[in-house]
Amino acid sequence: MTGIVIEVGQILLLDQDTDGPRSWSLPGGKVEDGEGLDEALVREMKEETGVEVEVDRLLYLCDNQKAHVTHITFEARRVGGHLGAVKEGADTRPIRSVEFVPLDDLPGLGFSETFMTLCRDGFPGAGSYMGPKSAIGL
Repeated sequence: MTGIVIEVGQILLLDQDTDGPRSWSLPGGKVEDGEGLDEALVREMKEETGVEVEVDRLLYLCDNQKAHVTHITFEARRVGGHLGAVKEGADTRPIRSVEFVPLDDLPGLGFSETFMTLCRDGFPGAGSYMGPKSAIGL
């Protein structure tokens, strides 16, 4: 599960290695026993970014067929915290930095034009099943 926080044309990203060629990723993680999806996202966002969020609408569900998991992404809104106050060991891959990155910079960071357009357009079709992650450009 991941969260997308967009503020004034910038998106919150983690500088960390991914399974693919990108070295930037969306914050998020796994749901722990006894957690709801919203609770898990609030916890993961705080641990990985230092930002406290409120969970808003479901943006999309996608299949990550290589990992045999369903990828769930929510829109989130920053309500507090301290950007970059990453919890030690928050992820299995070290987090080098946490930044708000201009949407226009996404293709240069390895994200697709499709994903950049979805971010700019406010995720038309939000809340729907989108098939493979490649359908949203990830």
